[in-house]
Amino acid sequence: MIAVQYYLLLSAGLFSIGLFGILTRRNALMFLMSVELMLNAANINFVAFSYQWGNLTGQTFSLFVMALAAAEVTVGLGIILVLYRNFKDLDVTKAATMRW
Repeated sequence: MIAVQYYLLLSAGLFSIGLFGILTRRNALMFLMSVELMLNAANINFVAFSYQWGNLTGQTFSLFVMALAAAEVTVGLGIILVLYRNFKDLDVTKAATMRW
């Protein structure tokens, strides 16, 4: 059996990569992918602690987080399409003033 600490280390690594992506990138698609990495890191934590404590609560909660991630992607892709249609670019700094 793999110890829970390795799962937590993997989760911390994924979360760090996602946080780095959010703080350094300007592309809206990279933003979306970084948020997904952070949500997957949270899911690994939920499943790891669920395994450690021997109950299914963390796994159930991780399913809810996956549904939230799917909803976030659909809304995010809609925003990205509008951003590209209005500004002809996916740079989020250009959309600071959302005026016509």
